Amino acid sequence: MTLHRERPSGRRADERPAPPAMPRVSERVGALLEAMTLEEKLAQLVGYWLDQGGDVVAPMQGEMARDGGASLAEITRHGIGHYTRVYGTRPVEAGERAAWLHDEQRRLRAETRLGIPAIVHEECLTGVAAWKAATFPTPLAWGAAFDPELVEEMGRAIGDSMRSLGVHQALSPVLDVIRDPRWGRVDECIGEDPYLVGTVGTAYVRGLQSTGVHATLKHFLGYSASAAGRNHAPVSAGPREIADVFLPPFEMAIRDGGVRSVMNSYTDLDGVPMAAHTGYLTGVLREQLGFDGVVVSDYFAVAFLEVMHGVAADRGAAAALALAAGIDVELPSGDAYLQPLAEEVRAGRLDESYVDRSVLRVLAQKESLGLLDDDAFEQPPAAVIDLDTPRHRGIARRLAAESIVLLRNEGALPLRPAAVRRLAVIGPNADRAEALQGCYSFANHVLAHFPDHGIGFGIPTVREALGAAFPDAALRYEPGADVEGDDRSGFAAALEAVREADAAIVVLGDQAGLFGRGTVGEGNDVASLELPGVQRELLEAAVATGTPVVLVLLTGRPYAVPWALEGDLAPAAVLQAFFPGEEGGTALAEVISGAVNPSGRLPVSLPRRTGAQPYGYLHPRLGGPSDVTTADPTPLRPFGFGLSYARFAYSSLEVEPVAATDASFRASVVVTNTGEVDGDDVVQLYGRDPVASIVRPVAQLLGYARVRVPAGGSVRVEFSVPATRLAFSDTRMIRVVEPGDVEVWVGAHAAAASGTAGEPSNGSIVSSRKATRAELPGDATERAVLRLTGPVHEVRPSDSRIVAVRVETV
Repeated sequence: MTLHRERPSGRRADERPAPPAMPRVSERVGALLEAMTLEEKLAQLVGYWLDQGGDVVAPMQGEMARDGGASLAEITRHGIGHYTRVYGTRPVEAGERAAWLHDEQRRLRAETRLGIPAIVHEECLTGVAAWKAATFPTPLAWGAAFDPELVEEMGRAIGDSMRSLGVHQALSPVLDVIRDPRWGRVDECIGEDPYLVGTVGTAYVRGLQSTGVHATLKHFLGYSASAAGRNHAPVSAGPREIADVFLPPFEMAIRDGGVRSVMNSYTDLDGVPMAAHTGYLTGVLREQLGFDGVVVSDYFAVAFLEVMHGVAADRGAAAALALAAGIDVELPSGDAYLQPLAEEVRAGRLDESYVDRSVLRVLAQKESLGLLDDDAFEQPPAAVIDLDTPRHRGIARRLAAESIVLLRNEGALPLRPAAVRRLAVIGPNADRAEALQGCYSFANHVLAHFPDHGIGFGIPTVREALGAAFPDAALRYEPGADVEGDDRSGFAAALEAVREADAAIVVLGDQAGLFGRGTVGEGNDVASLELPGVQRELLEAAVATGTPVVLVLLTGRPYAVPWALEGDLAPAAVLQAFFPGEEGGTALAEVISGAVNPSGRLPVSLPRRTGAQPYGYLHPRLGGPSDVTTADPTPLRPFGFGLSYARFAYSSLEVEPVAATDASFRASVVVTNTGEVDGDDVVQLYGRDPVASIVRPVAQLLGYARVRVPAGGSVRVEFSVPATRLAFSDTRMIRVVEPGDVEVWVGAHAAAASGTAGEPSNGSIVSSRKATRAELPGDATERAVLRLTGPVHEVRPSDSRIVAVRVETV
């Protein structure tokens, strides 16, 4: 069954829609609109992909429209809204391409009737997607670092690079909250906690936009809840989960970060594709959250309304649905918003005012970017553009080091160089630069199609970095196996190297890629969370030799690896690194050698088994282990977990005993480093509402702080927590803060609470079953009770959402 083409907005066939409200714009923008023909208006609402005929870097790219070999002057005769991925489709020299782009913008000014330049957009999830550009850690590593300030610094560096190239809009960050690690796009996400995602993502937005480049939030809304972790699959989340879990990061980036663009999700939500969802794209995004920027479609999402979702009979109907719902710009090109949409308007099936609304938004964006100014392109770009400066590398190294998570250490680390004469380095990811980079890195996203081009910048592999960190050791490297496949022919040589060594570093994990190329990344969803190929066999054989083994996991998702953390064949130490970027090999070598103290924390729960998914630590009592089910979803390592070479203790927790529901409360704790080395701790403040009108989670991250504590020293960390951090959508779907007692505690991770694995110890049937995990290191915690007083507070847009932190030496 198809929708009638006469019903593009879900109205009765005989009902003409009321004209939409127009955005407020300058006189210059208003005058431009008045001067435009319909074709010129529509040209502003589409992109053009200069190299679209190349290799696939977007879903169903090969099935979408081509330009038929027309010249660029012919294609842009009415103008153009965006140029798509000028740098991120094939390897081009930055200086040469920037000079061409500068000349092309001047041509648009001179040769098109209205002289409107194009917005140039580009991917920049791990750095600007351009050949020879710096590759930073993947977003999952941003979450593991728990350091918004450093992520903001990275955002500024990326923005400066984009500005030097003539790029105006960045298709980042991804604010999808992780719900199922089987989903291939997990490495693009920041974590499973909305507040962590919101604070880190907003920091990235601020850093990027401080340079004059517009950030784009992805993917609005609920994308990561797709069924069974399958890309583009339907989402059946209820309105409360959408409002309380998936929406808050977007709200923070809009209200606190001032983001200028948003991109839709590919999925349908309860049967309505997000690309045609007026309720969310207009009602929630604009009317509720106050967003006043531009909404761009994810690539081909408008056409997908016809070819994948089946809610439109043709491209014209798809275009009318999307435009009326609130998608202003069709990317990457005009498959639906050019001729098909023009026919809808001329046939009277869509009021032209919907076109005008989006054109005004696009022109206002161009005006804010300075593209309409007379002197916009007077200054040519630099002839030589360095996209991988010492500044870039310094930030990349610090972020990589902060993101490495120590999951297990039975005294094997740090491995002091003076104590090692022979070092074995084995595993499929030990000597591959690609293994350090995420799905949207230029190397794995684009260069995989251009094997004759090198990466173009220095990126030491783990093997190379260990060679530098252990200069006096005889290092033998053997890959042993591939990431995928069942070839064991390399086992013998690898195990011989292990037997002859004083210690062995085994580097296993993923290969990032897209749509079946690789083991993780966009379109690379999995049914099992077992490590790919025969990697587990290789590790267990190495451990069986008796040589001390350190396992390094270079992955884009958390895998179920109980065999690596428990039992007789578990290695002596395990490090988790989520695609740590160009300086990741060096950072790992520094952690292994003790030059750097590991301080990363898990931004997502480490699963014990695939069958427990989807799982998140933000679950209610019945979402955990209990006597009413034999299935135990308890993770192997909880959200927020991470060991250190130092030891941290918490004491003297003080929480204001009473606070109003519309105010903030203070909580402070003393953190003492009882170890022998300096270290960074990530202090995590959790809360729980034990009795509420809506089922609440057993633990909720209220705030966090990364603090440096010298050996033997102490610091006091004070959190100022808005009561809105405890807000939720009530039975009326209004966000409220209810009065009553709230449990507040400081812990080393989400499971560091009274009872087992974070479950409340209240003698109920829910908490009586023993969770399937041993007592975790770092379980120390301090708890208190806060009483919220006053009436139920309905959260206002002006209410604070951010926890302030103050640190002082004791």
